[in-house]
Amino acid sequence: MALFRSVATIGSLTLTSRLLGFVRDTLFAAVLGAGPASDAFIIAFRLPNIFRTLFAEGAFNAAFVPLYALQLHHGGARAGRAFAERVLAVLLVSLVIFCAVAMVLMPWLMHVLAPGFSDEPAKFDLAVELTRLTFPYLLFISLASLQGAILNAHNRFGPPAATPIVLNLILIASLIGPARAFDPAHAQAWAVTVAGVAQFLWLAWSLRQSGLSLSLPRPRLTPEVRQLFRLMGPAVVGSGAMQLNVLVDTMLCTLLPTGSVSYLFYADRLNQLPLGVIGIAIGTALLPLMTRLLAQGNQAEASASQNRAIEFAFFLTMPAAAAFIAVPEALVSTLFQRGAFTAEDAQATAMALAAFALGLPAYVAIKCLTPGFHARRDTRTPVRIAMLSMLVNFVLNLALMIPLKHVGLALATAIAAWLNAGQLAFVLHRRGHFQADRRLISRTLRILVTCLVMGLGVAWLWQAMLPHLALHSLARIGGLGVLALAGVLIYAGGGRLLGVWRWRELQDMFRRSPRT
Repeated sequence: MALFRSVATIGSLTLTSRLLGFVRDTLFAAVLGAGPASDAFIIAFRLPNIFRTLFAEGAFNAAFVPLYALQLHHGGARAGRAFAERVLAVLLVSLVIFCAVAMVLMPWLMHVLAPGFSDEPAKFDLAVELTRLTFPYLLFISLASLQGAILNAHNRFGPPAATPIVLNLILIASLIGPARAFDPAHAQAWAVTVAGVAQFLWLAWSLRQSGLSLSLPRPRLTPEVRQLFRLMGPAVVGSGAMQLNVLVDTMLCTLLPTGSVSYLFYADRLNQLPLGVIGIAIGTALLPLMTRLLAQGNQAEASASQNRAIEFAFFLTMPAAAAFIAVPEALVSTLFQRGAFTAEDAQATAMALAAFALGLPAYVAIKCLTPGFHARRDTRTPVRIAMLSMLVNFVLNLALMIPLKHVGLALATAIAAWLNAGQLAFVLHRRGHFQADRRLISRTLRILVTCLVMGLGVAWLWQAMLPHLALHSLARIGGLGVLALAGVLIYAGGGRLLGVWRWRELQDMFRRSPRT
């Protein structure tokens, strides 16, 4: 199927980016550890990225792709390009104004977005300074999101999926060079904005190579542009619920002891690997596919594609969640524990990772279910669902952060994700737009059983190997490799016995004309 070939393209490039991200995070942990400077930079890095995910990637793609596809369907390439150029002009002006105002008001915004820093003037001032350096990144990466959405609508998934690689390479170069010669936090902040410029130029070149380059007309709020922004409004919450939960977690985490922001950051980075490689890849490929199928009136095929997307997502993410829950310390200590990152930091991060992982299947289910609404140009219903999950997340944060500290925040996010996914599936089912077929239900139960066996197996193996693996040694890295290989073999073998996967089905996923 074209869906799975697209997922493979996006996923492989995203995997490359995430692996480079691990290199970046390992260097960052060794240089800055989990102290005041790392907390300040993480806030400075996270804030423009949260706004990017809410306004640019999630909400913008959800609203832009279906409208752009309709322009192409009814008016051809010329109508599609004219619509994209009008959107570019209005988006550019809006972003310049927003970024300028945010940078001027940053000291006041920091009191709201990181209230815990107010009690530590040095950390607060550093966070404000670093965020002003990183915030222009939002301008360039948001314009890059428009470019990527156009390429995705034309089934050119490779260049947009490769964009994060540019960011990671520039940040790694900064950590190896300027960060060691000068102040590492400031060097990283400058590198973030430089990377945004580079990502924008990369996608501009990709558009030109594809014959899709845009000009910049005078900004005008045409009816089509107004419709886009009307759809974006509710989609800001609907498609960005998880990021809004992360923002709430970050705000509350600044009230906890120093290092808590860093613990959640490192844990989330590990948790984001399967989510980025699988969940985001499937969601990105599924939206234009469902939009085309529904435009053709093919409801049955759209529902079938959504079933297979969820099955494929669970097949790949549930074993990752099981590993994160079973052996989180093995991953965190091997990857991060060196330099300024201590054993206590590793243990605190591992506990947060296990809590985040409880919600990992729900995160990818949200990515697979939300296109069922957006492809039908319904961005309001996910808003109502997201608002409920955000309320639950906030209440659970307040209830759990006192006894469990930063782990309670991660656990609240996982529970809220399950509520969000369950509500999305329920509403789609009630409307007759989605029905979990027998194959999806059966495979999900078999995957759960296989993951339970795999989790117990890798937990026992790690405890058996641990006394023989010295910290900071190649043996420790090799031990983690053995653990990963054992997990893959247990999952593959057990899954084959239980019928979780079959060779013919895997082959059919990537055929242009799959067997029925």
